[in-house]
Amino acid sequence: MTLPGPVANPVVFDVNVLVQAIATGNSPYLSWPSPPPTSGNPFADCLGIINDAAEFALWLSPHILDNTVRVLGAVVGTPKDELDDYRDILIEMADASGGGVLSPPRTVHDCHDHEDNLVLDLAAEVGALLIVSEDVDLTAMSPWRGVPVLRAREFTARVDGMRRHSRRR
Repeated sequence: MTLPGPVANPVVFDVNVLVQAIATGNSPYLSWPSPPPTSGNPFADCLGIINDAAEFALWLSPHILDNTVRVLGAVVGTPKDELDDYRDILIEMADASGGGVLSPPRTVHDCHDHEDNLVLDLAAEVGALLIVSEDVDLTAMSPWRGVPVLRAREFTARVDGMRRHSRRR
């Protein structure tokens, strides 16, 4: 009998984390190194953690992907070919981590911001262990239905500490 390996914990990243992973300076775009040590760009470090496909399975929705691409194109000015590549990379990373892309049913109305409820819909549908966001409306709700809502820097610091601790054993 073969015992199953560790199961990756479902996590949802808000649009702002995915945007800032490449829009913020010091972005290791395309390599996504993973802590430890942290890179100085906690948003890119979040993707590095997912790229490891170790502890966390990233779940995305068409809403999150569409808004990430929209903001990067309209606000940041990212060229269309790079937007398409980034979208594809995010989908590949989510799939490889044990997560994926799905359209959750509309069930959550806990936040006054409609867009935030769409993120919470996804978290509820996949049974997310945590949500990573810089959105004050979401972080103020933490823990939302028992699910912590962490800022990117908090998430990467905790994973960095956990990994450093486990390496000392």
